[in-house]
Amino acid sequence: MERIASIERNTNETKIQLSLAIDGEGRSNLETGVPFMDHMLDLFTKHGQFNLTVDAKGDIEIDDHHTTEDIGICLGQTLREALGDKRGIKRYGNAFVPMDEALAQVVVDLSNRPHLEMRGEFPSQKVGTFDTELVHEFLWKLALEARMNLHVIVHYGKNTHHMIEAVFKALGRALDEATTIDPRIKGVPSTKGML
Repeated sequence: MERIASIERNTNETKIQLSLAIDGEGRSNLETGVPFMDHMLDLFTKHGQFNLTVDAKGDIEIDDHHTTEDIGICLGQTLREALGDKRGIKRYGNAFVPMDEALAQVVVDLSNRPHLEMRGEFPSQKVGTFDTELVHEFLWKLALEARMNLHVIVHYGKNTHHMIEAVFKALGRALDEATTIDPRIKGVPSTKGML
């Protein structure tokens, strides 16, 4: 069974086409108009062993907010759709990733209950032209639309770029673990019988 989903989302603020293959080779084709997001999504894809294509055109002449937020929405929706009924998945994933002086941890539960907990402060408000507060916005919309528990902890760091990079690498690795099919699991990994 191929775990693949695509979405097209058109609003007055953004036009996004996005496709996600969970069982990929870490390949990305990214044109978001937000260079820092291209970089972070490339890292996410590589470390999650997904295949991800994003073509986004947004009102970046205002700022990167709408584009970043809507990519999070689309990625969450495709992840949820590609997982289907979640039969046989591990469900939980946890990854620690160091990036030079920074250490980030991401823990996920593909529970069908959306929640984001984020701990850690970025020293800078911007990386290049990218507003670092948008990392939270992206992650919240991803968790909401994928309907997952997402816990992000930046344990320490001094360089904001390194800290965010560690988060996106850890996110990919944690989701890779959580979406992995475990042949020992019959049905869905829940005493409720559904996720």
